[in-house]
Amino acid sequence: MTDFTSPPSPDVIPVEASASTETIQRRARGFLALFFVAIGLYTLKGFLPALLWGCVFAISIWPLYSRAERRFGKSDWLPLLFTLAIALIFLVPVSLVGVKVADEARSALEWIDDVRNNGIPMPEWVPNLPVGATAATNWWQSHLTSPQRVSHLLHSVNVGHGVQMTRQVGSQVARRGTLFAFSLLTLFFLLKDGDYVIRKCLIGSQRLFGAQGESVAKQMISSVHGTLAGLVLVGLGEGAIMGITYISTDAPQPLLFAMLTAVAAMIPFLAWPTVALVALLLLANSSMIGAIVVMVIGSIVIFVADHFIRPALIGGSTKMPFLWVLLGILGGAETWGLLGLFLGPAIMAALHLLWMLWTTEQPQEEKQIFKEE
Repeated sequence: MTDFTSPPSPDVIPVEASASTETIQRRARGFLALFFVAIGLYTLKGFLPALLWGCVFAISIWPLYSRAERRFGKSDWLPLLFTLAIALIFLVPVSLVGVKVADEARSALEWIDDVRNNGIPMPEWVPNLPVGATAATNWWQSHLTSPQRVSHLLHSVNVGHGVQMTRQVGSQVARRGTLFAFSLLTLFFLLKDGDYVIRKCLIGSQRLFGAQGESVAKQMISSVHGTLAGLVLVGLGEGAIMGITYISTDAPQPLLFAMLTAVAAMIPFLAWPTVALVALLLLANSSMIGAIVVMVIGSIVIFVADHFIRPALIGGSTKMPFLWVLLGILGGAETWGLLGLFLGPAIMAALHLLWMLWTTEQPQEEKQIFKEE
């Protein structure tokens, strides 16, 4: 007979113990994975903006790159050409601005040298001031027309602080250049292995979040595309139109102010200060008609772009209300700077989709609501 009172064999593991062990192991693997993800993000925290910029670049140009790949076939030179094109889009305007700033700095140094030797001549409008003309004239003649006084004033400036600030600016430029190069490197490999990356991301999303994970990812990608069209392209369009206006009204430095307007217009309502500054410069140069033309055309362009074109491009691609879009743009820009212009709307697009999924009434819920009413 079998002895039911004898203890179980050590090789036999009860079903309850096996299930408990499997649960513990599954949780341990989850905590281990979270630990390595956290430590990896902490290790790469200095390069995370560069990685995110590379992802934003890749998502933005992926439709165009896919069409080019279908037309010319897979090759290593195609992602290289697209990467170089993105680099030139950023480096050409920065180089132009840098050359202009260097030229202005040289002119400023020449002006300072001339002021040290000859002083600052008094403008004609100072004696004609409606209030305090005599006091202003006496002060100017006493302090600014004398080369010795002006030289003493310039020598009183803290030169060491200026040198330190120059070093800090140089250090920041070097760091930004390194991050930009790393962003381009990330973009190249994302384009080169894009199909593989997309397939792996879809598999991971399906395993972790199910079908809704893919929907959220598509919503965020659509938001990046809409943001590219609604912010960058619309901003460049505003800059081009205002550049033509600046040239036609003989505004000072029209190309430079056109680029500044384009960059400022990428954020809603931020192009107003640049347009107003150009109008004030025209007004200072006794060009009343030019200042009025710049303000009128600028007001029309900014109003149409911010109230009609931009909401249609950004909100239309994600079916998201413009208030959500605006909060994503402004909040993202305040939190993450320029990168937030893309991350903010993408995050809000994901939140909006989750809100719609969570609040969608199922048929049984609708019947229960109508029954209670």
